[in-house]
Amino acid sequence: MGHHHQGDHHDHEEGHHHHAISSNLKVAFFLNLSFTIIEFVGGIFTNSMAILSDAIHDLGDTFAIGSSLFLENYSQKGRSKKYSFGYKRFSPLSALINSVILLAGSVIIIVEAIPRLINPESVNAQGMLYLAIAGIVFNGAAVFRLKKGGKSINQRTVMLHLLEDVLGWAAVLIGSIVMIFADLPVIDPILSLCIAVYILWNAFRNLQQVMNIFLQATPDNIDIEKVKAALSSIEDIQEMHDTHIWTLDGDYNILSIHLVIKKNMRLTELAELRAKVNHVLKNFHIDHITTQFEVPGEVCELEKH
Repeated sequence: MGHHHQGDHHDHEEGHHHHAISSNLKVAFFLNLSFTIIEFVGGIFTNSMAILSDAIHDLGDTFAIGSSLFLENYSQKGRSKKYSFGYKRFSPLSALINSVILLAGSVIIIVEAIPRLINPESVNAQGMLYLAIAGIVFNGAAVFRLKKGGKSINQRTVMLHLLEDVLGWAAVLIGSIVMIFADLPVIDPILSLCIAVYILWNAFRNLQQVMNIFLQATPDNIDIEKVKAALSSIEDIQEMHDTHIWTLDGDYNILSIHLVIKKNMRLTELAELRAKVNHVLKNFHIDHITTQFEVPGEVCELEKH
């Protein structure tokens, strides 16, 4: 009995936040890039693996913010003949590349840090202290900037990355204070390994989420059985099948469903029923809805499979 699409109903709402999000990401990008350069120089100068570990983490974050900034603008492009759903899927692609960079960086740090555990080298603890304070200030400033305006998933993800950096620098700060007062250079590789393991854990977790998006898994925040139960409560719906829910970028969710109606209905009645269906589905944070109505006894080719 035909299809109906209800998509992009909040596209223009996103536009209102777009300028604020881009502006915030730009500030965070330049803060992070500047400090990553300082870190690499400082890590070599202080002979600290912990500082270099954080530098690699920050390099990954700089890439994440840069690609988020690019994709925040790129995803605003409308649909095209080639990309009929638009460009939102480019965002998890950026997250995939970023996760691979962080994984590779963490492995390099672990390989470099293990020999230092066996034969600790002396480090410039005072230099580490100054860099740690600078790290907390730079990353803290970027976090506060990203807390303002816009609610993009890119912005939230980047803010969490930077918040993790602040915690990493707090650990380096404590370690450097201990090494100023005690000759314990082994603290540096221990800190380095802790940071690397923490990055590995987060990168694997991000990779798992990204792969679920690419493999079109049902989003974690949507219970498909609850969706079906809510639709079953609508009076004129007899049953449903061929229900699919997936997400384009972890934030923009899509549903397609076949609904069997209890009786033959006029087009105006179907329009009212569709409005009820869309109203119910909005509560589940579903942005793009495709419904196909079928009459009792109609053979659905898809249901056979």
